[in-house]
Amino acid sequence: MTDIREKFKRALGDILVRVFFSEGGDVDPACVKRPALAIAYSGGLDSSVLLHLAKEYASVRGMLLYAFHVHHGLSPNADAWLSHCDKECGRLGVRFESRRVAVSKEGGTGLEAAARASRYAALGDMCRTHGIRLLLTAHHQDDQAETVLLQMLRGAGVAGLSGMDLANVAPALLGSADITLARPLLSLARAELATCMAGLDASHIEDESNADLHYSRNALRHRIMPLLQEYFPGFQDRVARSARHAQFAQRILDQTAQTDWESCRENDWLRMDAVRNLDQDRFSNVLRFWLGKRGLHMPTTAWLQQAQEQLLVAREDAQVCITLTDHEIRRYRNRIMLVPNTRHNVYENVLFTWCGEKRVCLSEYGGTLTFEMAKQGVDGDWLCGRSLEVRGYRGELRLKVAHDRPSRSLKAHFQERGIPAWERRQLPLLFLDGDLIYAAGIGMASRYLAEGEKTCIHISWEPGSGSGTAS
Repeated sequence: MTDIREKFKRALGDILVRVFFSEGGDVDPACVKRPALAIAYSGGLDSSVLLHLAKEYASVRGMLLYAFHVHHGLSPNADAWLSHCDKECGRLGVRFESRRVAVSKEGGTGLEAAARASRYAALGDMCRTHGIRLLLTAHHQDDQAETVLLQMLRGAGVAGLSGMDLANVAPALLGSADITLARPLLSLARAELATCMAGLDASHIEDESNADLHYSRNALRHRIMPLLQEYFPGFQDRVARSARHAQFAQRILDQTAQTDWESCRENDWLRMDAVRNLDQDRFSNVLRFWLGKRGLHMPTTAWLQQAQEQLLVAREDAQVCITLTDHEIRRYRNRIMLVPNTRHNVYENVLFTWCGEKRVCLSEYGGTLTFEMAKQGVDGDWLCGRSLEVRGYRGELRLKVAHDRPSRSLKAHFQERGIPAWERRQLPLLFLDGDLIYAAGIGMASRYLAEGEKTCIHISWEPGSGSGTAS
């Protein structure tokens, strides 16, 4: 028991330094008065041990400790588990809070994955409510071995075989990049936690779903891992060691990808001429890195290979489009771009009367038309009170943007400005009595421009801005 406490104290001490201290060793001012942490508390054996160890640690150091419980409603015993956790925290003097969640079975990811997503979302919400920046979970060495073995059986790469870190941020799970998810029991075996629990004046609940062999993790835990233990005693520690080696390799891959990203990127896209200087493996690595930076689901190796082939082999004028779930990788001229999938968006006509508003939101087009005073623009007194119509892109329409320049098609204007075809669909066109007076991304029709008037209004387009109409 003493050894377990010492391992826990060392691990949590390392975690606290990561979270509450800057790189220079200074304490985060926001946490000087009284640091706070929370644990994910299900009431099972593992989280019950974590509760007692964290309570002891926090009491000695004057830290605030919260226990957060998520009620999924999937088990007929869920209410009893909630009651048990509440009473146990009350007995120990630990602040307790719970959330009830409804787990959707329609997402296509499976019940287990849906429950996990709902659980972490609720835990993240409780952390934000109480200003908690550190959330502890009871994952241990056996969990690490299970995770690595499952990832290996699924054909995962280095990232998957890295297993779980001692501490990391998980904004996709918790809904915030300001919350650190940490696992101070990761070096402890399940058997050690069971021994620790036996020495505590406490009880825990048993989740009957942990015995359901329909779940792959349970089948691995109850059928496969006992055989591994029989023929390879202590294999969990060696699998965990392999995970640490994989973490080391992944850090090097990330550093290489960061270097390649900086050398190949321009703004938030990749330059095709620079990418061609990378070999296939480094190109694949930088693509994974790019998708990870955007928080997108990692595609399969086969998908990445197909994407690389299309990007590199397609003729120069080809409209390359590789589709992810809700994003697309596009190639345009010398650029490789990662853009939201808008191919199925419907850009309907929008009618409104301009009455002097500075901003008119067009949620259908994902942005805002702005009307600002300027030295050159449309006569505001003339425009005010007139009915305007917003329509979607039509490349054959013509626009003359300056008195000394010829009228040209919108397609020609956009090509001159290097605006890709898929972006043109999202740029609204503004009409007055059926006449095109403004094209987002291009400008005003010259015959409507006035100069020197006090009421000149410059019209512009802000993509992705605001909602609602402000005056």
